[in-house]
Amino acid sequence: MAQPVNLNRYRKTKAWAEKKARADENAVKFGRSKGVKTRDRIQANKTDRYHDGHKREP
Repeated sequence: MAQPVNLNRYRKTKAWAEKKARADENAVKFGRSKGVKTRDRIQANKTDRYHDGHKREP
């Protein structure tokens, strides 16, 4: 005889798996590593300092 299936647990497990799959897709699509974020932030700061240093005084 087969074991009874808890439909609430099945539904929650299915929803959890779909959320996990969507999260994994978004991580690949939008995610950046800490090193890449740091590099971009440093480059942006360097660019800002460069432009600020070349401003003309009124």
